Formats: sequence, C-alpha cells, structure tokens
Amino acid sequence: MKNLPLLQQHGLRRSLHNEVHSRPPEALPNDTAVFCVVMWADAAERAASRQWLYQLLRELHLPIPDGADDANHLRLDLGDCRLRWELHTEFVSWTWMVSANAATMQATGPQSASDAIPAQWLAGLPGQCLLAMNVWVLAPAEGLERNIEHGWLYEDKLVASQTAEQQAHIYTDFAIHSDGASRLFVLNHGLPAARMGRLVQRLIEIETYRMAALLGLPAARDTMEKLAATEIELAQLSEAIRSAGTTSEPQLLDQLTRLAAQVESQYAANHSRFSASTAYFALVQQRVGDIAETRLAGYQTIRDFMDRRLTPARNTCVSAHQRLEALSQRVSRISNLLQARVDISQKQGRQAVLKAMNERQGLQLKMQSTVEGLSVAAITYYFVGLISYLAKGLQKWGWPLSPETTAALAIPMVGLGVWWSIRRMHHRLFHGAQEHN
Repeated sequence: MKNLPLLQQHGLRRSLHNEVHSRPPEALPNDTAVFCVVMWADAAERAASRQWLYQLLRELHLPIPDGADDANHLRLDLGDCRLRWELHTEFVSWTWMVSANAATMQATGPQSASDAIPAQWLAGLPGQCLLAMNVWVLAPAEGLERNIEHGWLYEDKLVASQTAEQQAHIYTDFAIHSDGASRLFVLNHGLPAARMGRLVQRLIEIETYRMAALLGLPAARDTMEKLAATEIELAQLSEAIRSAGTTSEPQLLDQLTRLAAQVESQYAANHSRFSASTAYFALVQQRVGDIAETRLAGYQTIRDFMDRRLTPARNTCVSAHQRLEALSQRVSRISNLLQARVDISQKQGRQAVLKAMNERQGLQLKMQSTVEGLSVAAITYYFVGLISYLAKGLQKWGWPLSPETTAALAIPMVGLGVWWSIRRMHHRLFHGAQEHN
C-alpha cells in the first residue's frame, strides 16, 4: 500500500483523532480495590494538581512520563498500586487500584486502596473534594453477599442490580461512611477483566456526574427564593405603570431598570451552572443506560434510585432556569413598553414647547412690525429735519422754496426710502440665516 502524499495537515487533526481513545478504562481482575477521589477545582487548582502529581512521583523516585505536561490523563504504575490521573473541565479525578484479599476482608472488613496513599500527600490535593469512593471487584464467595448486605452497607439504603448478562452483581448504598467515602461492591460472575474495567468506570462516572449535576440544586433553590420576591416587585411595578401619569413615568422607568439589572445579574451568575447541570444530568442518564442493569430480586436498581431521587432535583434546576429566563423576558417587555410611553410623553412635551416657541415668534414678529413702523417714522422725522435746515441755508444762494415747503415735499420720498432700506436689510438678514442653517 502506498503512503499518502504529503498533505497540508489541520493543526488539530491528531488531537481530534486521538480524542476517541482518551481515558481508556483499566482492566480490573477479581480481588481489586479501587479508590477514586474527585477534586472540584478552578483553573489554577487544576494546574496545581499536575504539579502535585509530579511531587508524588519525585517522592517515590519515579520518572515523570514523556509528554505529561500536555496530557489530560496519565496512567502510572507506582509499584504497590496503580494511579490514574484525569484532568476535566471543572474537576480532577484521582483513581488508585490495588490488589485486595477477599478472605482478609471477610475477617476484618473492607480494605480501602487509600491505605496505599501517603496520608499527608493525599490531604494536600488541590481543590475541594466532591467525591471519595471505594470500589471493590470481588469473586463470589460464601458469606460475602451477606457481609455486603448486612454489614458493609446500610441495609435501609441498599441498592443492588445485575448487569452484563447477569455476570456482575452491583451493590451500593449511595451513602458516605465513617471513613468519609462512599462504597460500591461488584461481584464478578465471569466477566473478563477488560469488560469489568469498563463497567467500573461507568459506575464511577455515574457518581461523579451525579454529584456534579447536583451542584446546580443549591443555586436553583436560592434562585427560586429570590425570584419569588422579584416577581412580586415586578407585579407591583406593572400595576403602578398601568395607572401612572406622565410625571411618575421616569421614576418608574428607573425602578424597572434597576429590577432588570438585578434579574440579569442573577441570570449571568447562574446560567452557566444550570447549563452544566443539565449536561451532567444527561450524562448520568446515559451512563445508567450504558450499564444495562436488570433487577436483583428484592432490591431497587440504580435506575430506580436515580429516577426517584435525582429527577426532582433535575426538575428543580430546569424550573429555576426556565423561570429565570421567563422573568428576564417579562422585565424586558415591560421596560420596552414603559420606555415607549416615556418617549411618547417626551415627544408630546417637545411638540408643546415648539408650539409655544412658534407662538412667541409670531408675537415677536408682530412687535417687530410695530417697532419697524415707529422706526420708519422716527428716522423720516430726523432726515426731514435735516432737509429743513439744509433748505434754510440754501435760501441765501437762491433756493426758491421755504424750509417748511421743502420739508413737506421731502417727507413722502424720505419715508419711502427709509421703509425700502429697512425691508431690504431684513430680507438680506433673513435669507442669510436660512442659507447658513
């Protein structure tokens, strides 16, 4: 087969191609104890977890694997145990696997894989512990199921089922025990180690995603309480807006704007958490479906437990999210309506102002016309007086008319000239202002 020609490669081709092979399950033979810790962590704590892993390797005098700085999961052999480190978007999971002695457990009780971890190092894991879980994969033995059902798990909370064509029996109680961790037992009736690894991985993911999904529940409850008060305030504002006059509309608009900002702040603070919870709830359902469990006589299955206990929490988160979005839309609609009313009132106010200005301008024009008439008379009187004095002086050089007669004859011509000059000046000023505008 010929090699492909040298093609221009997409920068993400290999990482996207290898994504389907990321986080492969560990093969788990019988008599294996698994301890999983999920640390909820921000970006800085997720970066610190990688350095914390390196510190453990240095303490054990083990080399840091090649490419570890860019990997989002590592599988390490620590000698007496195996470690699986996984970096996720919001959390970091640490999983240890050690051999377990079923006979010793029957005599002394469950032995956790956490016993193989340095206690001081474990206590310093970056982030906040969201899940600590012990899982045991055991071969069936006489008296083992009785110990699981009546001694190692809480009888009143016991959940059990069978899966993989009845080749594996699952027992858990979804409870935190005195050691601070939850417990899950898988009795292997012939399932290969590879398939057992996939089953245990899905069971751990069910618990991990269940806890991650429930992080939205406190936010949903808090949102519900705040929304109740906000909806009452919005109803009061709506009633006030319905009967409000133009003078109170700006104040109501200010109150409504403040309320809208409060609702949007709640939406921004909780939207991402509600969206993440929705995704985690969907993953829980998918993983529960993946294990394809069937009922074990006398016990509720994991699906039964999730449907009865998880569905109300999921509905609460969905309801809070939908209610918050609906309230945001209602506030936006009322704000737009009130803003439209305020705009109309302002336009009406501006029209009234313009009308008053036009009336004042008309009055000014009338007064100006009156003043212009007086101005023509005054200027004519002044010029005619000058002409009268001029006539008196011209009589000595032979002017035939008397000053009075000369003044009387000059009045019409002077008045007409003054009037025409004033009108022409106003015409030039008026048209000059219009052209400038």
